[in-house]
Amino acid sequence: MESGRARYWILVIIVAISGFSQGMLLPLISVIFEQDGISSTLNGLNATGLYIGTLLISPFMEAPLRKFGYKPVIIFGGLTVFLSLLLFPLWKSVVFWFILRLLIGMGDNALHFSTQTWITSTTPQAKLGRNIAVYGIMFSAGFAVGPLFVPLIGVFEGLPFIVSGILCMAAWSLVFLLRNDFPDHLQGNEAPMSFIGRFRETMKFAWIAFIPPFAYGFLESSLNAIYPVYALRTGIDVSYISFILAAFSVGAITSQIPLGMLSDRIGRHSVLLIAIGGGSAAFFLAGLAGSNEWGVLAMVFTAGMFVGSTFTLGIAYMTDLTPKTFLPMGNLLCGIFFSVGSLTGPVFGGYLVGRETDLGYLTFMSGLLAVLFIIFLTGRTRKSKSFA
Repeated sequence: MESGRARYWILVIIVAISGFSQGMLLPLISVIFEQDGISSTLNGLNATGLYIGTLLISPFMEAPLRKFGYKPVIIFGGLTVFLSLLLFPLWKSVVFWFILRLLIGMGDNALHFSTQTWITSTTPQAKLGRNIAVYGIMFSAGFAVGPLFVPLIGVFEGLPFIVSGILCMAAWSLVFLLRNDFPDHLQGNEAPMSFIGRFRETMKFAWIAFIPPFAYGFLESSLNAIYPVYALRTGIDVSYISFILAAFSVGAITSQIPLGMLSDRIGRHSVLLIAIGGGSAAFFLAGLAGSNEWGVLAMVFTAGMFVGSTFTLGIAYMTDLTPKTFLPMGNLLCGIFFSVGSLTGPVFGGYLVGRETDLGYLTFMSGLLAVLFIIFLTGRTRKSKSFA
C-alpha cells in the first residue's frame, strides 16, 4: 500500500484502539480491585505501571526505529499490547497485573512513538496541525469509549480484557498492509552522536515544545485521580463529578481540529500561548465557582477547549523546531515529558488536597499554567529550519 492518505488513516486507527484499551483498563482494574477489597493506595500504585513501563522503555526505542524502521516497531508494540490484554484473565494477582500493565505501557509507547514519528516525518508542514489534531481526537475518542466496556464484567470478569485484546489485534493487523519506511538518516557530525548527545541537541532545538505535553499529562492524570476527592470535600454532589470530568474531555475533543488548523495559519507558538493562557484563566474561574456545580462544569469544559490540544500542538511545534534527523528523539521526548507529567500530577495534586491548605486545587492548576505560560512566552531555543 503506497497511498500516504491510506497509511495515515491506518496509523490513526491503530492509535484509536490503543486509546480504547488504555481508557478501558484504568477504570476496569480499579473496579475489580475495589470489589475484591484491595486498598485504594495499592490500587493507585498498581495504576502507575502503565506510565512506569512507558518511561522504562523510552531510552531503548530510538535505536530499533532507526535500524528496523517504523513498521517492525509498531508490530512489536501492538503484539505486546494485545497479548498482555489476553493474559489478564489467566491469573488474578496484583503483582502479575502490575507486570502486565508495565508491558502494556512499553507496547503503547512503541506504538505511539512509531506512529507519531511516521506522521510528523511525512506530513506537509501546512497540514501538520490538522493531521496531528485528528490523531489526538482519535486517541481521545478511543479513550472515552473504553470505560463503556467495563460493565462487561457483569457477564464474565475476563470478557472486557478479551474484547479489548481482539480489537487491538484487529487494528494491529492493518499495519501489515503498509510498506516499511525509515526516519531520515543522521549525517555528518550527527552520525556518531550517542543517545545522550542526540538528547542534548534535541533539547537545545525544541525544549520549549515539551512543556505542553508535560502540562497536558499533569492536568489529565491529576484531574481524573485527585479532583473527585477535592470536589467531594468542597461539597460538590458525587453525581456531578463524572459530568465535570467528562466536560474536560469533551471540550478537548471539540477544539482539537480548530486549534490545529489555526496553528497551521498563525503559528504553533501563538496558538499554544492562547491555549495555556486561556486554560489558566478558565481554571481560575472554576476555582472561584466553588461548589457551584454548573459553574465549575462550564469552566472545566472551557479549560478543556484550551488545554486539551496542548499535547498534539506540542508535537506539531516540536516538529517545526527540530531538524528531521532528530524527529525520532523529539517524538520520544514528547512521550517522556507527557509520562512524567502523568506520574507527577496525582502526586502533587494529592499532596495539596491532603494538606487542606487555603489554596484550592483548581486555583493551583491555574497557577501552574500561569507559570508555564511565562516560561513559554520568554523561552528561547536554538534556531532550526523554521519557526511556526
